[in-house]
Amino acid sequence: MPGSSPDPVMSHEVYLHIRVLIGIVLGLSLTRLLNGVARLVQHPGKVKVYPVHLIWVAIILITSIHFWWWELALEGLPRWRFELFLFVLGYAFLFALLANLLFPDQLDEYSGYQDYFLSRRGWFFGLFIATMIADLIDSGLKGHGYIASLGPEYPVRIAITILLSLIAIWTRNARFHLLFAAAYLVYYVSWIIRIYDPA
Repeated sequence: MPGSSPDPVMSHEVYLHIRVLIGIVLGLSLTRLLNGVARLVQHPGKVKVYPVHLIWVAIILITSIHFWWWELALEGLPRWRFELFLFVLGYAFLFALLANLLFPDQLDEYSGYQDYFLSRRGWFFGLFIATMIADLIDSGLKGHGYIASLGPEYPVRIAITILLSLIAIWTRNARFHLLFAAAYLVYYVSWIIRIYDPA
C-alpha cells in the first residue's frame, strides 16, 4: 500500500523498475531529438538551421544516452528511498526538458533556429547547469570511491562547464556560442572514450 512504510527499499527488482521509468523518460527525449532532426532533413528549406543549435542537439543526444548508461552504477546502492527515486527521475526530466527546448512545437514567432535558440538561451543553459549540479550529486550518491575513480578532471570539467554556461546565458556573441558548443562536444566525446577505455 502506498505510503505504508517509510523504510528504505533493498531490492534489485526495485532498481530495475526505476531504470524502466528512467528509460521511458529518456526515450521520450531521444524521440524528440530524432524527430526534430528528421524534420530538418524532410523539409530543409522550411526553417533556417543554425549550426550551434545542431551541435547542442548532438550534445544532448549523446548526453542522454550516456546518462542512461551512467545510471548503471546506481545498481550498487544498498538502499533506495523515495526521495532518491525522485532525484534520479528529476535528473532524467532535465534531459526531456532540454530536448523539448531544442525542438519546440512551433517556430512561427522566430526567423529561424538561431533567433529561437538565442532567445531561449537562459532557459537552455540554466537547465544545462542544473544537469551539471545533478551530475555531481548523482556521483556523490555512488560513493567517494566512485568519485575518486573519475579523477581530478571530473570536478574541474563540471566547474568550467557551469562557468561557460553562465557566460552563454549572458552573451549573444555568435563566435562564443559556436566555440563553446564545438569545444564541449569534442571534449565530452573524448572524455567518455577515455573514462570507459583508459588504456
